[in-house]
Amino acid sequence: MNSVFSFGSYYPGSSPLHKLDPRTKLLAGVALIAAALLSQDFWGLGVVALFVAAFYALSRIPLGKAARSLAPLLAIVVVASILNLFLIQDGPVLFQWWFIRISEGGVYSCSFIACRLVLMMLGMSLITMTTTTIDLTEGFERLLSPLAKIGFPAHELGMIMGIALRFMPQFADEFVSIYHAQISRGATFSSNPKRGVRMLSSLTIPLFTSAFRRAETLAFAMDARCYHGCVGRTRLHPLHFTATDALAALAMTFLGTCVLAVNYLL
Repeated sequence: MNSVFSFGSYYPGSSPLHKLDPRTKLLAGVALIAAALLSQDFWGLGVVALFVAAFYALSRIPLGKAARSLAPLLAIVVVASILNLFLIQDGPVLFQWWFIRISEGGVYSCSFIACRLVLMMLGMSLITMTTTTIDLTEGFERLLSPLAKIGFPAHELGMIMGIALRFMPQFADEFVSIYHAQISRGATFSSNPKRGVRMLSSLTIPLFTSAFRRAETLAFAMDARCYHGCVGRTRLHPLHFTATDALAALAMTFLGTCVLAVNYLL
């Protein structure tokens, strides 16, 4: 498995977070995102950061593993931060050249958005690293099961999410393999933007070909096993809540309370 790409990859362990019900972890992830979005300043994000650090300590996941899990998603953070840096014009102007203007408010908004996105990504990455794909799929399906009574495709959405999480690391491995194969054949990826885009096609075309081939193989395998959805399916390990899940719910409630208190008092 490619060690550079770990977002969506399960990290085996026996920590309290690993033993939580997947439904609890999914709801806790939603609560963490809500707390980060409700934070109005860096004090609020600081509270969220303390909780995220405590959760990672409980999960016993190495810091390097957590950092590598964000590597493929840093482009989102960079783009969102740069947009806020140049579009937000508030306060004294720190730099101006031609039509480019950077203000104090833009720098603050850029830093704030970057910290918020990193914290949300770390929280969601922790969920995928402490929960197997099968448990995540089942937990997601069980959370949406009340909507299935009115025709909502809960099982199908859960299956799609599970397949996507399972294929993401495989596609990363495939991309690295194709890259090294092209380098071994004498391909050079120039720093020139125009030539770089042209050379990128030598990676993307084989990658998409492999993706379609894997999808077709999976479809044939499901058809050969007479897959027909969730009708009549049983569970080897049924999900059930424990006292640890109740403690996790209390912790997330405390997180939300702390963030609201910081917003009000500071």
